[in-house]
Amino acid sequence: MNISHIEHLGIAVKSIEEQLPYYEGILGVKCYNIEVVEDQKVKTAFFKIGQTKIELLEPTSEDSTIAKFIEKRGEGIHHMAFCIEDGVANALKEVEAKGVKLIDHAPRRGAEGLDIAFLHPKSTGGVLTELCETPKK
Repeated sequence: MNISHIEHLGIAVKSIEEQLPYYEGILGVKCYNIEVVEDQKVKTAFFKIGQTKIELLEPTSEDSTIAKFIEKRGEGIHHMAFCIEDGVANALKEVEAKGVKLIDHAPRRGAEGLDIAFLHPKSTGGVLTELCETPKK
């Protein structure tokens, strides 16, 4: 598996609108994209800092994984995502062969059109880990 960089840090929030003044007004980073990912029941907002992004995750349903995360742990860092250069599908096969428990056994489409897959935090030192790749055109 070839990781090129940290793609983004995912942060669970109750309200993107309530968090925008902190990121834009205090930190001085501009939100460049807000979108809803229907199948994940989440609204996302992105900020770019250097090569890395911050992704705010707001639940759009009470039964979403982000709503459950906030209910259990409160707002805060939800996951860390790595950019995979040689394909998420290949990376999943590689880490599974090494004994890592997978949440996703195949890549799926995430925010910003990225192919994504998650590794289970029980196999990654307690950190929910996302593997990302820009789909081939």
